[in-house]
Amino acid sequence: MMRQFATALCGLMICMTAPVLAQGTSGVVVELYTSQGCSSCPPADAYLAELAQESGVIALALHVDYWDYIGWTDKFANPRYTDRQKGYARVVGSNTIYTPQMIVAGTDRVEGSDPDKVEGDIRRHQMTQSQVGLQLMRVGDVLMIRAIAKATLSGPVVVQLVRYHPSATVTIEHGENAGQTITYTNIVTSWTKLAEWPGKDDFELSVPVVGSDPAVVILQQPGPGLILAASVLK
Repeated sequence: MMRQFATALCGLMICMTAPVLAQGTSGVVVELYTSQGCSSCPPADAYLAELAQESGVIALALHVDYWDYIGWTDKFANPRYTDRQKGYARVVGSNTIYTPQMIVAGTDRVEGSDPDKVEGDIRRHQMTQSQVGLQLMRVGDVLMIRAIAKATLSGPVVVQLVRYHPSATVTIEHGENAGQTITYTNIVTSWTKLAEWPGKDDFELSVPVVGSDPAVVILQQPGPGLILAASVLK
């Protein structure tokens, strides 16, 4: 199947101008909602760094902005990530969001830093047969996405592109973590909805990807809900 995908790229004449740089690797998505201004977050930040090294895991740190008022503005925070976390809360009928929080595969909510629960959730999703096949290939500054439904899907699927910066070290001067120097891992820099896929015919899309930061494609039920498939291209 990947060979056919590559052949299709050549048919688009892309392969004549740039070499294939990489192909995607699938994994279970773990989203960490965190903040530089939260004193409870450093252990979870450190644990996410460990998860980022695990095969079959796509670890993403989304920095939220609702702790900025206590004296330190998180340099990576984005109100859109706060909105995404609120979306997860609404799905379960909650009015409360907090840090740190981990969401595994779009469905499992983990309060604080609880490696045993997170790892159990990851293994369960890794053992579940996916309803969707997802392939990524990057050629130059173009990312080619192909999704295939292995079974009839219950509804549309949201196709999303995530970019992240692998690592950055910050010295925090004020707020609850004042005086600490913390290295953050897989810092999400953008989260973009590309399309909605009905989940019937095969889905193919090419999008520009500029720069060396990794790219993640996530196929997720609306809500936000269950992540049906995800692949990272580093």
